[in-house]
Amino acid sequence: MIVATRGDITRERVDAVVNAANSRLARGAGVCGAIFAAAGPRLDAACAAIGGCATGEAVLTPGFELTARWIVHTVGPVWHGGRDGEPELLRSCYRRSLTVAREAGAASIAFPAISTGIYGYPPAAAAEIAVATVRENAGPMEVRLVAFDDETHGLYEALLA
Repeated sequence: MIVATRGDITRERVDAVVNAANSRLARGAGVCGAIFAAAGPRLDAACAAIGGCATGEAVLTPGFELTARWIVHTVGPVWHGGRDGEPELLRSCYRRSLTVAREAGAASIAFPAISTGIYGYPPAAAAEIAVATVRENAGPMEVRLVAFDDETHGLYEALLA
């Protein structure tokens, strides 16, 4: 089951929440900052112990103070016009996040709109990749595509219709 929702990803009642992380796994802005703030200070130490994550990959930490049991950290691509492999890297973010969550035992997962904030990925193109990749790779897992704004929510809704 795949659903689109609008709201705060840190409040989703799922087994795993995906963090749109930076490659250092450091506290950042946007959704990353919100997840770090909601999860509490132990997340900083857990991410520092991992040390980093490559673009298109995903790593797992506990959810700490979140209702979600786990946080899957994935590093999306910075948009450079689509000519530097950005679409495949973004697809990899969704595939790897689903795999990491599944291997941990998660039956449900919530994704933000990876790379569409400060990384500049065009929202419509990112939404198409998100929906198609999740459809191909989610299996029986419940997936929530969480939009922070009405535009992204509308894109998800149209693609899922």
